Amino acid sequence: MQIYLFWGEDDFAIAQAVTSLRQSAVDPNWASFNYDKIIADRADAVIEGLDRALTPPFGTGSRFVWLANTTVTQQCPPELLAQLERTLPVIPDTTVLLLTSVKKPDSRLKSTKLLVKAAAEVREFSPIPPWNDKELAQRVRQVAGELGVKLTATAIELLAESVGSDTRGLYSELEKLLLFAGNRSQPLNPEEVAALVHCHAQNTFQLADAIRSGDTPLALELLAGLTSHSEPGLRIVAGLTSKFRIWLWVKVAIESGDRDDKIAQALDLGNPKRVYYFRQEVKSASLEQLQKTLPLLLELEASLKRGREEISTLQTKVIELSSLFR
Repeated sequence: MQIYLFWGEDDFAIAQAVTSLRQSAVDPNWASFNYDKIIADRADAVIEGLDRALTPPFGTGSRFVWLANTTVTQQCPPELLAQLERTLPVIPDTTVLLLTSVKKPDSRLKSTKLLVKAAAEVREFSPIPPWNDKELAQRVRQVAGELGVKLTATAIELLAESVGSDTRGLYSELEKLLLFAGNRSQPLNPEEVAALVHCHAQNTFQLADAIRSGDTPLALELLAGLTSHSEPGLRIVAGLTSKFRIWLWVKVAIESGDRDDKIAQALDLGNPKRVYYFRQEVKSASLEQLQKTLPLLLELEASLKRGREEISTLQTKVIELSSLFR
């Protein structure tokens, strides 16, 4: 019996993990018989998937049953729980059962406890916070190793800063670098990475800096640069929101008298000395100013999701945001 539970909002990373798991389990010659993907957002769909998981595979390899978008670890009606209790212990060793969900499993639910008892392997695929430079660099190192791209330590840091928590973008940029490197044995240096990689995360943070400085002309110029490179509006908003949340948290911690080591621990910073730079960044901004940014960013996100014209909506809100700090 092989049971997996993947959860998190990084849908691209989940898709990569699902593909890898399926390829390791299913014989490609028998995939049409032994691979089932079921959108399991209803109890009857989950029950259908559990029934298929009990079926032995045809030919060679294992049977792979994927219950996608399931809510079984957030809510589980009694009849479905009873089916899980009957099925999980008797799933054959020749079946791989995978459940995926955006939301974190509720550890209090009996269904979640049942999966844990059945030795399900639980993996989280949540986006890495943009300020967690240590984990971002580790992620770049891991994916580069998978794809066979050799990078110097400084190049890894630059790429981590450039793509941020965008897993899809990370794979795309590394595949580009792999083609550029060809058969060379020497690792790519920062100059070569900078010449090929669009540093959207870095530019978004520069935009945040310009807004915090109240420099509206510079902010609009940086925004124009991002949009000219087809940077999605919602990704720009996500980067700005992450940065202003950090600044707000740091400002609250400073005014509460927290020490740098405590702030670094709360932000999970790989290098606690970065707190000094955060302190300098928020030095001229008041707590009230920083608090007002998040509602404006939330309004901006909602407007874009409702289909408002992207560039003009972004420009209007950038002007409003930078006006807070004049």
